[in-house]
Amino acid sequence: MCSGKLQTGLLVVGYFIYLLVGAAVFQALERTAEKQEKMAAAQMKEAFLQNFTHLTVAEMEQFMKNLTEAIQNGVYPVGNESQIEDSNWDFSNSFFFAGTVVSTIGYGTLRPKTAGGQIFCVFFALFGIPLNIVFLHRVGKMLSLLCKKLGKFLYEKGMRKKKIEFLTLLFFLATGILVFLCLPSLFFQITEGWSYSEGIYFAFITLSTIGFGDYVVGKQPGRNYFSYYRSLVAIWILFGLAWIALLFNLLTTVLEDTEKIIVKDLHQIGKLGCMNNLGSGLVLQGVFMVLPQKCREGVRKSLLYSIWVFLLARNHVSSRN
Repeated sequence: MCSGKLQTGLLVVGYFIYLLVGAAVFQALERTAEKQEKMAAAQMKEAFLQNFTHLTVAEMEQFMKNLTEAIQNGVYPVGNESQIEDSNWDFSNSFFFAGTVVSTIGYGTLRPKTAGGQIFCVFFALFGIPLNIVFLHRVGKMLSLLCKKLGKFLYEKGMRKKKIEFLTLLFFLATGILVFLCLPSLFFQITEGWSYSEGIYFAFITLSTIGFGDYVVGKQPGRNYFSYYRSLVAIWILFGLAWIALLFNLLTTVLEDTEKIIVKDLHQIGKLGCMNNLGSGLVLQGVFMVLPQKCREGVRKSLLYSIWVFLLARNHVSSRN
């Protein structure tokens, strides 16, 4: 037991050290280039303000193109010159970016632009993604252990097995939804100025690693964020990923078990139908039985097979009436 806890502790420490080192490297590689890009955007804005009444159509189109590229790169040429010092690649943002790389969310709003940053990102992801999978698996086991302890406690209280399974599942869903969806969404509503539904949307899209990039934390122009805001969000993401991975695994298991039950029941109904029907149904059953075993298993799980046995069952009921 102690050995397992020690391994988990070392894994967590090693994982976060990996992210911290990655964040420091990304910051060192990208911050200077970003500052130059911001200065260029500020100069472009100044030139436009001085000459906008004399610009030709072609010059105006070029300005709009440059402005669009700057915004896509995370540079907003608004406000005063002091905003040049504000960086998308400070340590908090760099840590957030490192977390989105290893978790494969990939919003696309922040990305390395230097050759060194891009090459480092490739190798950082190459080793970081497998490490992230191991980390999430270990955190998932810890969450499962909490549910098992709850189940053991309820069992010792004399509760039935089915009821224990239901209550532990309810506990897992309720606490996860509260901790990883509801409360963070309220926090985003206050910090980002989003509606609560937008916060829920962002939380799920992020934790499911869909990552559209239409909502990203810490990117609202004119809003003041505390220093390590995005770092805290990154930590929420990492532990939320473990919870939602367990949730998806649970839903997959439920669907697979349900499919097995339905296929088994439909097969039994199909047998009854074939015993009481001649003609096309019997011919189809004969064709089905001469198929190789693997083919029969595939057919049993197909939509056409389900429709066929349903029709046979209906004919069986009709013939009895």
